[in-house]
Amino acid sequence: MKTVSIKDVSFGQDDLGFIAGPCVIESNDHALKMADAIKEIADRVDIRLIFKSSFDKANRSSISSFRGLGMEEGLKILEKIRSEIGVPVLTDIHLPEQATPVSEVVDVIQIPAFLCRQTDLLISAAETTKPINVKKGQFLAPWDMENVVAKLKEHGCDEILLTDRGTQFGYNNLVADMRSIPIMQELGYPVVFDATHSAQLPGGDGKTTGGMRSMIPTLARSAVAAGCNGIFMEVHDNINDAMSDASTQWPLDELESVLMSLRRIRDTVL
Repeated sequence: MKTVSIKDVSFGQDDLGFIAGPCVIESNDHALKMADAIKEIADRVDIRLIFKSSFDKANRSSISSFRGLGMEEGLKILEKIRSEIGVPVLTDIHLPEQATPVSEVVDVIQIPAFLCRQTDLLISAAETTKPINVKKGQFLAPWDMENVVAKLKEHGCDEILLTDRGTQFGYNNLVADMRSIPIMQELGYPVVFDATHSAQLPGGDGKTTGGMRSMIPTLARSAVAAGCNGIFMEVHDNINDAMSDASTQWPLDELESVLMSLRRIRDTVL
C-alpha cells in the first residue's frame, strides 16, 4: 500500500492523517475560527490536519435545508484558510465542471459517497492531477471500490484516498464493517474512516438525517485499532445550531480527548 502525502499530512502504513471541519461553510468568520481551533487541538495531540468543509451540500434531505454559500464564495474562504491558518484544505465536488476551479484552490478533491460511481465526475477530478479522496457509497461492497480506483488511475490519478463511511443496513440505518478497512487497503491505497457520517441514521428524522453521536468515539477507536490510515470527522463548536448534519457533528470542546485516545491506540497497534 502506497503512502499518500498532502503537504505535511501523510496517510500510510505508519501514518494516521486527520481530516476535519464543519460539515458546511456557514460563514467566513465561522470557518476561519473552526480551522484555527481544530489545528490548535491537532497540533497539541501531534496529529496533522487537513481542513474540510463544503461550499455546497447538494444531497440534503429537504429542499428547504441550508446548502451552503456556493462555490465562488466558498472557495474564497477555503483559500483564506489555506493561507492564513496554514493547513491544507479539502472540499467536495458534485459536478464535473466544478473540478478545475476547485483544484485551483484546494489540496484534495473529495468525491461524495452518493456520487462515487459517477464516471464523468471521477474523470474530471482525476484530470486535475490533484489527490482525490473518494467516499465509498453506502450501497457498495468494499471490493467494488476496485472499479472506482480503476477509473481514476485510467485518467492519471495515483494519489488516492478511499474513505469508508458505513454501509446501508435496512432502512434509515448504517453499519460500520471494520473488515472494509483491510479489504480496501488491498487495492493499494490508504483507507480513511469517516467516524461521523458512519454514525448517521439517513433520513431518520424525516426531513433531516438523524444519528447516534455518542457512537462516534467507539467507531473511531475501532477503526484505528483495525489499522485505518486516517480519520475523518465533522466538528462544530455549537452542535445544536449546526446548519448541516447537526446530529452527527462532533463537539469541538470534546475533540482533544478523542484524538488523544486515537493516538494511544495507533501507537499500540503499530
